[in-house]
Amino acid sequence: MSSEIVWMIIGMGIVTYLPRLAPFILFRGKELPPFIQGVLKNVPYAALGALIFPGVLSINDDIWFGLLGAAAAFTAAYLGANLMVVVIGSIAVLTCYSYLFT
Repeated sequence: MSSEIVWMIIGMGIVTYLPRLAPFILFRGKELPPFIQGVLKNVPYAALGALIFPGVLSINDDIWFGLLGAAAAFTAAYLGANLMVVVIGSIAVLTCYSYLFT
């Protein structure tokens, strides 16, 4: 491995680590306002939605395929099903849909 690649990996590690370290240093001993805490608690859900939604619309040529699978997963999750039940249920619904309408 050349020294350029090693230095690039070290640089990427530093660039990745600094933004994660900065809040610990800047906000040490300080309490964030409740509104900011609420916003920060919802960031993972918003990021996950932004990552999943385009895939739902582009998983198949038939847009209903992705929307039906997402609806099945959302319904099972809303009803409180286990993660494995949500995934397997969505796969089962899409399998039935593909056998019946394709």
